[in-house]
Amino acid sequence: MWRALCKASGGIAVGVMLVLGVAAVATAQDIRDFEDIAASPVTVTPDASGRFAVLTVDTSIDVACSVVYGTDDGFGLIAVDADMNGGAHADHHPVMGGLEPETDYLYRLQGTAPDGTIYISDTFTFSTPAAVSLGTNLALDATIVGVSSEWSDAFAAERAFDGDRTTEWSTRGDGNEAWVEIDLGSPQAIGDVIFHTRSMSDGSAITARYTVTVDDVVHGPFPVDEPFGALEDLGVVAQVLRFDVDVSTGGNTGATEIEVYAPTDA
Repeated sequence: MWRALCKASGGIAVGVMLVLGVAAVATAQDIRDFEDIAASPVTVTPDASGRFAVLTVDTSIDVACSVVYGTDDGFGLIAVDADMNGGAHADHHPVMGGLEPETDYLYRLQGTAPDGTIYISDTFTFSTPAAVSLGTNLALDATIVGVSSEWSDAFAAERAFDGDRTTEWSTRGDGNEAWVEIDLGSPQAIGDVIFHTRSMSDGSAITARYTVTVDDVVHGPFPVDEPFGALEDLGVVAQVLRFDVDVSTGGNTGATEIEVYAPTDA
């Protein structure tokens, strides 16, 4: 049973369903249990804000997938992999946005294989935690003053500074040469920074380490701890900050979000 894949992680009941493009007409032979292709346990990991959660699961075959979720069985929200490869693949990590802290959610996952078979799970639940405030994210009001490249307007650098983990900045194959520079508008005391890497289903575009340059002084390299990043205490006063990819798996590197926080006592 698919239920055997469900588990509790950090007090969060985990169960999932990959869902995408169900055909208008499907025979019973076309619909199967998602457990038949689940190649790893499914996990749902909320971030500290309680407003986003990453669902991860591997499948034994390539499927196009999405997860539907909401506070009742009408769902109302849907998330897919923000992967420019598109189509079917086996490594799934959709980011569920639009969540509220301390709220219970229902979710279901469906996957469609290239042969038209639809794999469906039951409906399961997860809960978001109480929000943890990290202070003021100065990056939300920053101006982009330079970037190594942008894949398209849909993957522009500003997407990494919009407070939305479901959007992302992607370069045009810059790999370890990817960088973006922002201007905070005036000198600001900087506390913690967080870099959230983007990734592709083929294993490329994953940043493992990055640096932050302030007034020609390079800070780091710092490790990227996914799915929701790790706090790095910069402890400087700065107006212009440059973020460089130091080590990555190459390809269209970039970030789903880069956060720059004022010290909590500032």
